[in-house]
Amino acid sequence: MQSRIRSQVKAFGVIALGASTLAAISGCGNTYRPVVTAINPVGPASQPQKYAIAISDPGNGLPGLLTIVDFSGDTVLVTANVGVAPYYFILNAGGNTGYTLNGDGTMTSFDVSTQLQTRDVIQTTLLNGALPNSVFPDTTSTFVTEAGRGAVAQLKGSPPALNQELPITAGFVPVYVAGVSGAARQYVINQSSGGGSGQVAAIETSSNTISSTIPVGKSPVYGVMTADGKRAFILNQGDGTVSVINSQANQLDAVPSPAVNPIPVGTAPVWADLAPTRNELVIANAGSGTSKGSVSIINIPLCSAAALPGNPNCDATNPIDANGFGQVLATVPVGVNPRMVAVLQDGSRAYVVNQADSTVSVVNLTSNTVTATIPVPATVHPNFIAAINGTPTGKVYVTSPESNSMTIIRTDSDVVETTIPLQGKGVQVRAQIP
Repeated sequence: MQSRIRSQVKAFGVIALGASTLAAISGCGNTYRPVVTAINPVGPASQPQKYAIAISDPGNGLPGLLTIVDFSGDTVLVTANVGVAPYYFILNAGGNTGYTLNGDGTMTSFDVSTQLQTRDVIQTTLLNGALPNSVFPDTTSTFVTEAGRGAVAQLKGSPPALNQELPITAGFVPVYVAGVSGAARQYVINQSSGGGSGQVAAIETSSNTISSTIPVGKSPVYGVMTADGKRAFILNQGDGTVSVINSQANQLDAVPSPAVNPIPVGTAPVWADLAPTRNELVIANAGSGTSKGSVSIINIPLCSAAALPGNPNCDATNPIDANGFGQVLATVPVGVNPRMVAVLQDGSRAYVVNQADSTVSVVNLTSNTVTATIPVPATVHPNFIAAINGTPTGKVYVTSPESNSMTIIRTDSDVVETTIPLQGKGVQVRAQIP
């Protein structure tokens, strides 16, 4: 059953390829690999304000690469080495520090800077047998889910070093942490080793202890929390539902009728993004993997101070769900085997990457319809996407584990603008300022 859980995690690019033979976590400082010469920008002389950062794997036991791309000029500003065989990448909330998990049993961390060189990348060796599958950077701690040890490692300091391990309930495997930096609690998503319903474990960030566990649906794989830290949404791939957690009360949310909790969505939900200006949650449903998947759009407004005159039950400091909370507004068919969705922060559109047919679907969040389907042949079988707002145009970045190129799409015309060479197979891409 452990191998089945690991196979599920691998589908999202987060299964470890190996583990260190060391028996303890230690910050081992900078690793002395050859410095990769930065590629000089060729665009305007002004310093860019927004970056996309991609991680790639050249294979053959060589160190992975990070590539920082200028948003305005689509030029490569910096390349540097990370660990061997990177498979997971995330930025902290401020977008100024990146973390990768690597197949050589290490975690690397680095500051996002146009002056970055390989010698500035910090490497931390992880516990033997940890099989880490995700990283969550909080304000003072970094949490790493350890599928192989049934625990969550709390790291502190620079370089990050082990402070403690938080054990997960026996019979469950941690796969992801749903939260926002600085929230009162974060939620560790755990799959059942027996294939049944999962659970989340609440980490109290004031004490860095697990206070409780909450049942969720079958085979949970991903989750998001609202920016105010008041609600968390857990995607249950095994039963096609989304569990809603009232994270202020630290319990399952009592959604208003006629909505139910968990909320039924499409087949095999795998990723979600928030549209905060619309009070909506956008979910990518993979479907069968061989036929068209879908996007579910869920209404998630809370009552607010503005609603107090018409809703005497609304507490502005601990708001209840507003009328209509939890209702599925639309289910929109997209491409085959959608893997991820990225919402423009102005709330206008969502971009869905479809792995099987190598396309990106553009979903208009006002009409809840697909307005464009963009082929990305240079990034065959893409599985990761990031978006940056901008005027007159934003950008959407797409990577694939089978391609040495990253595709960039303009959001004003929804056409491919260019491709960027990555010097390795694309792992993941993140936007510094969404």
